[in-house]
Amino acid sequence: MARFLVAIARAMFLALTCTSALAGGPMSDYPLHVAAANDNVADIEKLLAEGAHIDARDASGSTALLVATRGNNVRSAKALIDAGANVNKKDDINDSAYLYAGARGHLDILNMTLTHGADLQSTNRYGGTALIPAAERGHVETVQTLINAGVNIDHVNNLGWTALLEAIILGRGGEQHQQIVSILLAAGANPNIADRDGVTPLQHARSHGYREIEAALLAAGAK
Repeated sequence: MARFLVAIARAMFLALTCTSALAGGPMSDYPLHVAAANDNVADIEKLLAEGAHIDARDASGSTALLVATRGNNVRSAKALIDAGANVNKKDDINDSAYLYAGARGHLDILNMTLTHGADLQSTNRYGGTALIPAAERGHVETVQTLINAGVNIDHVNNLGWTALLEAIILGRGGEQHQQIVSILLAAGANPNIADRDGVTPLQHARSHGYREIEAALLAAGAK
């Protein structure tokens, strides 16, 4: 069952990523979005001065800030956030600038969202906090930043996984994911929260042959 869930999760991620890339691309009907995609701060400032709605949505429901965040266009994101853009405004697939920056490890933009009202309890289309995909994708510094900000470390997403479980199940077991597991455990992540099938993080680590992660879990009291 766990292997089936992993396959489904990967397929959903790939499909939705493609959809987002296609639907989220700025079009000429949305000049503020075009400026954000091109990281053109001068045009952003000009359009806002002329009365452009800063949180207007394009055909995918994306704001200009979310477009800038997808491109990791830090200058444009800063210009929009400083001008009052909503860092929590979601598109049609439940991405926000905060959630996307966290999931993708866009640390500069993430930090800006955290200092401008990021909703730490907001969740993505999988029902997960920003911490869970950050842990899965190996974004070590992002994981630490989100923990320091106060994101719920043991939040369980719609797949029944915590950040710890997802780092093990969907991670690769290499140095980055070893670091993330250690960071999560040091921050107090419960090493014994099992998935929906009752499989614990320790059991997943053993089944994948992740010996370093297994040792870290055992040291943290995993069963």
